[in-house]
Amino acid sequence: MLPIPLSPHHPTPLARPAPGLTRNLLLGPLIALLLALVAGIAPARAGDGSGTLLLRSEGGAPVEAPRLRADAAITVSGPTARATITQAFRNTTAEWVEGTYLFPLPEDAAVDTMKLVVGDRVIVAEIREREAARRAYEAAKAEGKAAALTEQQRPNLFTNAVANIGPGETVLVQIEYQQPVRSSAGTYALRLPTVAAPRYNPAPTAVRSVAEGVPAADPVPDRDKIAAPVLDPARHTPVNPLKLTIDLKAGFPLGQVRSATHAIRVEELSEAERRITLVDGATAADRDFELTWTAAPGEAPALGLFREQVAGGEAVLAVVTPPAAASPAASVPRDVVFVIDNSGSMGGASMRQAKASLLIGLDRLRAGDRFNVIRFDDSFDTLFPDLVPADETHLDRAKRFVASLEASGGTEMLAPLRAALRDAAPGETGRLRQVVFLTDGAIGNEAQIFSAIAAERGRSRLFMVGIGSAPNGYLMSHAAELGQGSFTQIGTPDQVTERMRALLMKLENPAVTDLTATFSEPGVDATPARLPDLYRGEPLTLPARMAQARGTLTLAGRIGGEPWQAVLSLDAAQAGTGIGKLWARAKIAEAETARLTGRLSPDAADAAILQLALDHGLTTRLTSLVAVDATPRRPEGARLVSTELPLNLPAGWDFASLFGEGAAQPLAPPPRQRRASAPAPQLAAAQPVALPQTATDFEIRAWLGGLLLALGLGLFLRRRAAA
Repeated sequence: MLPIPLSPHHPTPLARPAPGLTRNLLLGPLIALLLALVAGIAPARAGDGSGTLLLRSEGGAPVEAPRLRADAAITVSGPTARATITQAFRNTTAEWVEGTYLFPLPEDAAVDTMKLVVGDRVIVAEIREREAARRAYEAAKAEGKAAALTEQQRPNLFTNAVANIGPGETVLVQIEYQQPVRSSAGTYALRLPTVAAPRYNPAPTAVRSVAEGVPAADPVPDRDKIAAPVLDPARHTPVNPLKLTIDLKAGFPLGQVRSATHAIRVEELSEAERRITLVDGATAADRDFELTWTAAPGEAPALGLFREQVAGGEAVLAVVTPPAAASPAASVPRDVVFVIDNSGSMGGASMRQAKASLLIGLDRLRAGDRFNVIRFDDSFDTLFPDLVPADETHLDRAKRFVASLEASGGTEMLAPLRAALRDAAPGETGRLRQVVFLTDGAIGNEAQIFSAIAAERGRSRLFMVGIGSAPNGYLMSHAAELGQGSFTQIGTPDQVTERMRALLMKLENPAVTDLTATFSEPGVDATPARLPDLYRGEPLTLPARMAQARGTLTLAGRIGGEPWQAVLSLDAAQAGTGIGKLWARAKIAEAETARLTGRLSPDAADAAILQLALDHGLTTRLTSLVAVDATPRRPEGARLVSTELPLNLPAGWDFASLFGEGAAQPLAPPPRQRRASAPAPQLAAAQPVALPQTATDFEIRAWLGGLLLALGLGLFLRRRAAA
């Protein structure tokens, strides 16, 4: 506070101050006040999106997060795609830094390569068992060596840790993976997730702990590894920009090439080749990128058969789309249970898309169908006590119920899933029982969901509808596989009508059933061993490995009650790339499913997965890629600060619905310490999301300003006494 100027008529010895004394009286406190104001204002720029982002480090002191930019280069070759993702970590501080970054990849990606680039040095990673890779990384970090570690947390969720990034330095981590191209009803699709959405992680059940006298098992034991700081888009501009280039070599003359999620530039190289880039040059990492393409009219391939030489033999990939039924089958009455997620992560655009999708589903019900609607957040409600006829009265009530839904709360998915699968008449014939599940899948307890589907599905077919800009593709696709249904993604509002209509046509048409695959040559290892049901427009993708690609592959099944068969000559298979990796990745997924469903013991499944991963150099739940430089670089005694890089909130998500109105973003405790003490089942406690660490340390700086002010006054009093 500034001193009050004394009146010249005040009867004190100060009526005639010494020369310069008044100037000194004002100057010290003014400087102190200015310093206090600057100290309080300066940190406010730290979280504006264009300045510094301060995050808690493991040591507790706030540090500046490394900057990240990424470049994705993808080459599509017929039925497969090869991607190279280059992540550039830039340390803008004067400290030695370790940065950890949580990022998504396609759920069917076979991650097989990682390189660390430091200056002109390129360190190629090795595949090791997970714990051995972690030990090698930690040892290199402690020794001051540049090191990088890529770990799989889920098949679609990975972390990169990069140690000993020098002051002002930029290091590169380059990851490569193989993935299949998806197709449905003549449309081919490639999807690249760009942001790991915040996940709701249910807490252990306290009731079980008390009843059994033992601690309840944690449904998400790795909750600390699948969370990262999340930025509020209202307070921060996006971070982690991504550039993208796709070389599309379809293998057939192309028709339309488009993206519903991003503005793209398409360069025509030939009738079968295109180069795709982003119009803006770079995109915010806040939504999945999706590219779709079709064949030119009359040029769509009826089937695809590809081969690749691999160590010890050949890998083959068959992609066959059975024809539609020659004559429409008689309409079969259906029992349809619609389940809609109205948790906090569905706030904003996602909730609108989910409600619109469900209303379309209700409108497609026919006379003779029965239905019910279940909504859930951290609780759930079933609209009707049991299935009801799809008549005008019940449909009107259901539509009002859906229209009234608002997004809030946690994502407790297990109970409503079980309620939807519960079948009051399991032996009933002559009716199809279908569950349509609309959600973004933003949960961490996928294993619980998969186990419930495998154990309780009965005669139901489960159709997953992924809502929003960044749905959990691993949950969606695997749940649909276990539920013998299909997965549909709706990422933008203009996709709701088109994609829901396509899904409902699948539900209304009979599946291709009783599928078998028979190779004429012995010793063929194909996956999956049990072929799934197919729906209208859905292709069968069958990877296999054999000594030599020769003989025939016979596919047989029933379409609309009529027998169907196709015979493929393996000698006519075209050359392909990455097929061996895709076969190994599919075998690993099959072993994981066998473990969940009890067809393999955990030990047997783990042994099979580990052997496949080591043989093919793949990152899995049990293996990691680690790169370590040979020479220490951090000076002895120099400290290393560790921090997690922040993520954007997925586009269309509502921050307030997810975290609560007026959610603050203070400097939080160290992430692992905080997450370990979060048992409450509410979203704010159970969801281990570290909110962005961008609040200022104003209080400390204000005290500093006050101290300077006191020193200034003390200097004045001392000079006054001396005078």
